Amino acid sequence: MSESGVRVLDDLVWDEVSAATRGAAAPCFSCGVCTAVCPWGLVQKEPVNVRRLIRLAQLGADGWGEAIWLCTTCGLCEARCPRGVPVSEIILALRRLAWDRRAVPKGLPSMLWAIHWDGNPWDQPPSQREAWAKGLGLTPFASGDEALLYIGCTGAYDRRSQRIARSLVALLRAAGVKFGILRDEPCCGESVRAVGQEEYLAEIVAANTERFREAGVQTLVTVSPHCLDMFRAHYPTWDGFRPLHYTEYLAELVDAGRLRFARELPGTAAYHDPCYLGRRHGIYDAPRKLLAAIPGLTLVELPLSREDALCCGGGGGRMWLETHAGERFGDLRIREAQGTDVDWLATACPFCVLCLEDSAKVLGVERPRVVDVTELAVRAIQMPLTSSPLPAGERQGEGAGGTS
Repeated sequence: MSESGVRVLDDLVWDEVSAATRGAAAPCFSCGVCTAVCPWGLVQKEPVNVRRLIRLAQLGADGWGEAIWLCTTCGLCEARCPRGVPVSEIILALRRLAWDRRAVPKGLPSMLWAIHWDGNPWDQPPSQREAWAKGLGLTPFASGDEALLYIGCTGAYDRRSQRIARSLVALLRAAGVKFGILRDEPCCGESVRAVGQEEYLAEIVAANTERFREAGVQTLVTVSPHCLDMFRAHYPTWDGFRPLHYTEYLAELVDAGRLRFARELPGTAAYHDPCYLGRRHGIYDAPRKLLAAIPGLTLVELPLSREDALCCGGGGGRMWLETHAGERFGDLRIREAQGTDVDWLATACPFCVLCLEDSAKVLGVERPRVVDVTELAVRAIQMPLTSSPLPAGERQGEGAGGTS
């Protein structure tokens, strides 16, 4: 800044930011749509203003380093941008610069070290990676299997998400699918990418790609949309490689007549579209097809759904950063769901389940109850109660969300 108080553009900084963003911001003509639709504007006075962030970075000014970590990379601004500016990529590029300038929030370096040493961002020991599958008798993936079930770090280590993984196993078995899992399953690298560590991510992607190819993986079924995004958009492809989200795969099984729902599940459910499943990959119909196939279940649409769906707040690395009370998107989503008068708020992403459940607990909301699509679907199949993936009180035939 000059003595007169006027900021002078630093050409070196300008070149640095332009190179980092690879010219992605060039089409932007400052229309303000991204600022207007940013969900942070619903909980704060100031949303994430992308154009302003870029200008501050180019000028070497203070303030941009904190704001870039708010973005959940939900993609709503990109869906609305009239010029097709890849806003999330710009945010991630600025995060890469933040690492170079050592302007990174507390906690993120520890998360990266956890992935480096233990293979997961949850800071849990590798020896517990398969604890979620205890008693299920799963077998290692073989090249002749129909699919590799990729659980991911959240499904493997988070206790709430483990229930989703076990429900999915029950559904695949009910459909007669021959599948396997990877021993010492590796992290896909999504959290590394979300915080802007591009070079480290390249190492993870290269190692995982070699391993998947050597194992003969073709159809890969993920629990998390964030893992799906990595494998579908940020990994190289090879002949026959087909990464799918579980809702896509299960919908295919329903269409083929292999997965059938025989039990009725009376009640109503609204579906929350995860950002990385919907806006990122256009997967809107498959989850709804699964819910609609469950006898007795009525599907209700939320006011903000499909491309307009509100973010849960867990993407873009926000799972590893603190979000203050009163600033959680999940609170808004739970209140919206309450207005639809449904029994369940179903979704298809572990991050969404965790964020929405946290909001429901904080707000003291018991109805609708937050569930994953697999947890409703598994109640509608015929299976022995002894192999149920659900804890006592939530097994087949028992009530939830006020219905029975």
